[in-house]
Amino acid sequence: MDHSATTPVDLRALQAMEPYLTEEYGNPSSIHRMGQAARNGVETAREQVARLINAAPAEIIFTSGGTEANNLAILGLIEAMPPQGQHIITSAVEHHAVLDVFTYLGRKGYDVTILPVNRYGMVEPETLERAMKPNTALVSIMHANNEIGTIQPIKQLAAIARHRGAVFHTDAVQSVGRIPVDVKDLGVDMLSCSSHKLYGPKGVGCLYIKKGTRLARRVYGGSQERKLRSGTENVPGIVGFGAAADIAGKRMSETMERLSDFGRYLSGSLQRLIPDTILTGDPVNRLPGHVSLCFKYVEGESILLMLDQMGIMASSGSACTSGSLDPSHVLLAIGLPHEVAHGSIRLSLGRSNTREEVDYVVQVLPGIIERLRMMSPMAEEGKI
Repeated sequence: MDHSATTPVDLRALQAMEPYLTEEYGNPSSIHRMGQAARNGVETAREQVARLINAAPAEIIFTSGGTEANNLAILGLIEAMPPQGQHIITSAVEHHAVLDVFTYLGRKGYDVTILPVNRYGMVEPETLERAMKPNTALVSIMHANNEIGTIQPIKQLAAIARHRGAVFHTDAVQSVGRIPVDVKDLGVDMLSCSSHKLYGPKGVGCLYIKKGTRLARRVYGGSQERKLRSGTENVPGIVGFGAAADIAGKRMSETMERLSDFGRYLSGSLQRLIPDTILTGDPVNRLPGHVSLCFKYVEGESILLMLDQMGIMASSGSACTSGSLDPSHVLLAIGLPHEVAHGSIRLSLGRSNTREEVDYVVQVLPGIIERLRMMSPMAEEGKI
């Protein structure tokens, strides 16, 4: 129940990778037969990933994952521009792979605006409109939130940025492969994606860069990936990413419908069976199979430990910050008090989950919350 953190590698993607780990192990920059076989594997994958998001293959740059793609998009754009007077915009609910880059740029003297969100975690278009300035160079708003599942109105937000002459980037790590993502329809200039979120291997991702968008290179030492990311390509990983993207595109409609049904059933059942439960995120515009809940008077970490003892894997907030004792910045941004935000869990379903597994969570979780509340001084005092 933690597929937003990562997914298992699809066996068909693994099978596609295997020859490039053994027989076809050539360097894709080599001109001999084995090198060209590796190059063909990389370029086939580029076509597969491009097809999934309706891009041209030449607009896909392979990276080590979503974090590097975000860094390349933001820092690459900023460094390709004049150094003075740049205004950049992001939102309060972004992944730290974006927020931390904006914090760094703020320390370097750039004018940074962090947009607030509504109670569902959504950036309202009029909020972005009011924040735009004549010198706004970049707007970066995620497509779907990793913690609460809310899908942002990217098409409207990108149109505002484009009308005002700014470049628009979206972190689509959570959405690509799970819901339809069409870069042309969305109107974005750059989009980040990660393989391991869509049943491909870890350690590989990509950045879509619309033709005509100029970036400065971030890694020096060679001419790979249009000179934006030097170094020998991770051929097996890229091939697995491409195969996973191809599979995701073919299975998307069926998977979305099934996970949406499971998610509605799981969310509705838990809210009905457990008093003082809050669904976080937009109730309609959210990722299929993504259920994020806050249980008053209890700690999310205690819930996760007891779920794990019962064989259920979930998360509390983002997997990347699960070691922190601070409440989720996303939950604070949507207006939840610290005490309530500490009682959050995320249940994110994937292709392999069954109705029996969903029923098991519905059977087990109410008892866990009841036991924890019996031990909670907050519950006894009726504090929120």
